[in-house]
This record gives sequence, structure tokens and C-alpha cells, in this order.
Amino acid sequence: MADTLTPVLTDMWDVERGWTLPAYESKGGYDALDKAFAMTPDEVIACVKDSGLRGRGGAGFPTGMKWSFIPQDNPKPKYLVVNADESEPGTCKDIPLMMGNPHVLVEGVIVSSYAIRANKAFIYVRGEVLHVIRRVQAAVAEAYAAGHLGKDIHGSGYDLDVVVHAGAGAYICGEETALLEGLEGRRGQPRLRPPFPAVAGLYASPTVINNVESIASVPAIVRNGAEWFASMGTEKSQGHGIFSLSGHIARPGQYEAPLGITLRELIDLAGGIRQTSDGERRLKFWTPGGSSTPLLTPEHLDVPLDFEGVGGAGSMLGTRALQIFDDTVCVVRAVLRWTEFYKHESCGKCTPCREGTWWLVQALTRLERGEGSEEDLDLLLDQCDNILGRSFCALGDGATSPISSSIKYFREEYLAHLSHGGCPFDPTRSTAFAAQEVTA
Repeated sequence: MADTLTPVLTDMWDVERGWTLPAYESKGGYDALDKAFAMTPDEVIACVKDSGLRGRGGAGFPTGMKWSFIPQDNPKPKYLVVNADESEPGTCKDIPLMMGNPHVLVEGVIVSSYAIRANKAFIYVRGEVLHVIRRVQAAVAEAYAAGHLGKDIHGSGYDLDVVVHAGAGAYICGEETALLEGLEGRRGQPRLRPPFPAVAGLYASPTVINNVESIASVPAIVRNGAEWFASMGTEKSQGHGIFSLSGHIARPGQYEAPLGITLRELIDLAGGIRQTSDGERRLKFWTPGGSSTPLLTPEHLDVPLDFEGVGGAGSMLGTRALQIFDDTVCVVRAVLRWTEFYKHESCGKCTPCREGTWWLVQALTRLERGEGSEEDLDLLLDQCDNILGRSFCALGDGATSPISSSIKYFREEYLAHLSHGGCPFDPTRSTAFAAQEVTA
């Protein structure tokens, strides 16, 4: 089972002072630059295309194809922007990656910028994670001092400057066009598209926006070849990725493995579901890609964790944020907490999201308290239908996913709140609701 893991991005995490330049170079760090500079920019793009690398930020769009959309006949400068505004509940892979191995991101930025012919790149980091900002800034400074950044990098004639930008802590800035607004100094709100960032992005210039893990995957692809990367994963979801296991698991953490691994395999690697003093615990529900993806249940333990497999199960792979919940958890309460987050983080630009998330919280709060009737479930689903596909960006859609999926799989638990006059999992109540258990 241990052979299932493929430590590539996480390979430096157990190296002493692995975040420093000497440690990274001792493992072959920045060797990919010379190999990339020996190729034309178009050849680098073709290499990434052939590897099958798909965006690791959630959408899964082919990375090399996204790069090829940059119009090279546009006289304006080209920009690369790295989306490091990781802030969705349950998502926790990019921050440890930047802490444990910031130089692989910097090297990826250099190769990617060269491929799209950009001479300026930005790494947009969430403002609250000051320790991460300092770590990435230090790595960028080391790269400049070593000649990996700046003028005539490695004698190639290629120039690149990198700016580490601290955001103001808005969840909405994880949406790429809202991120561009924040980077330009304006309020973080999504832009109307078209034009798309590839045509008119940062400062109205052609711009590529990629997730941290997407960019960090590029050096190994260039160093080892497209075939090496494509040999892992599945036919349509190739390569490896970091799976973040959190919640009621014996050993929570980051597990880097090929796409297509199953949750059952990952749970075995993580030591199984946590056990408590009051009895054996079982898996009840889980998220495959963070709180904005539809919930799944133990019946989906053997679904391949790739874009197609999870999509076929009715959810989304997203950021591979696997939140594990055992049978002590109230589904209604968990969904309410997530919905309160989306209500708070809505930028307010569009009515479906601004007003809709507020009403979702009101309806869920009543149900969690055991107030109302079964008709309120249909009202809640109707509210979700009026938000889904009608909000300005994906935040509104994401807010509806855990609600509709939880009612689909746990409708009886919602009804139990009504029949018990409140949460049946509350230990202060005399009557306990026996949640249906499915053997994991």
C-alpha cells in the first residue's frame, strides 16, 4: 500500500531545512530551467500539453491548453498570476506546499512564464497566512541572489521579475477575475466575461492564472518528460496530486498519490477512521473537493478520485480536500456551518448569491432547531434551484452543493430534527437519533 504514494511535490517536506535554496538544489532544484531554456516556449507548452496536466485548483482545465490561449500577436505585456488564495473550508494543500517547498513553486513560475513569454509574474497569497508570505518572499529573494530570477537568467537572455502579493483576506479572491481586481488594488469582485483573462486579464493584458499546485508540477514534467507524468493517474486524469485528508481520521495530513486512487485506499494509508472511547466509529459522509462540492457517502468509497470518476458519482474532485465525518456528526449542523461561511464571504455583487445565501442560512437554522415542517425541505431545495446557475460566479453554486446533496442522502436526518424538536445528536436531549450506518 505504501507504494501507492508518489512523493514528488512533497519530496522535500522531510528534508532538513527543505525550504531553503541549498536543500532544494541538492535535490536537483532549478535543473529544469536549463532544460526549458534549451527548448522554445512553444515546445515547453507542447510538453505540458502532452503530459496531460490539468488544473489543480478545482476546475481541472488542461494547463497547457490554457497557456496556448495567450495571443502572442498582442503587443501588450503578458503576465503569469499564481492563485495562492487558498481559503475554502477543508482545502489545505497549497499552504503546506509553499511552506515546505517554496522553491518548486518559484521554479515552476519561471518555466511557466518563459513558456507564455511573460516577463512579470505575480504570486497572490492569502493575507492571513503571514508565515507563508514570508517563506515565499524569502525563496524569491534567494532565487534572485542565485541568478535564477532577474536579468538574463542562466545566460539564456530571458528576463523575469516575480512579485509576491499579499491579499486582503477575501474568500472571493479565489475566483480568478476577483483576484485580478484585488491585485490591481480594487475591491475583490468577479468580472464579467468575456473578455477572458487570456485576452484581457491583469492590467487589460493577456494573463494566465494558475493554481499553486499546477505551477509547482511543471518543473518535474520538464525534467522527467511528459511521458513520465502521463504514466501516472488515469486515462483522462493523468499525473499525481496532493490529497488533503482532514476530520475524523486517525492520521490527518497530505497524501500525494496518482489521480484515480480511492478514498478506501487513502483511509487505509491514514490509519482508518478514528476510534473513540465510547465505541467503534464509522464513516458517515465526506467531501471529495472541499465544502463547495456535493457530499458523498460510504457507498462511494471505491469511486476513483479523478475528475471523471467523482463527476460520475455526482460530485466534483475540486481541490481534493477530503473532509471525513464519522457517525457522531450532525449533517444538518455541518451544512449550516458551511452555508454561514458562504453567506459571510459573498461579495454582494449579484442578487442570487447575496440574498440567496442569507435565506439559505435562515431556512437551515430553522430546520436545525427543529422548527417548521417537511415542506421547508422543498422550499430549501427551491432556493438552491434559484441560485444554481444564476449567480455571477461559482460561489453561489458552491453554496448550494452541500445542501442539495445532504438532503438527497440524509433527508431522514433532516426530518428527525423536526420530530425531535431540535438536533437529535445533541447530548443534552434524552432521545437520540440512530443514524443509519453503512459499513465502510
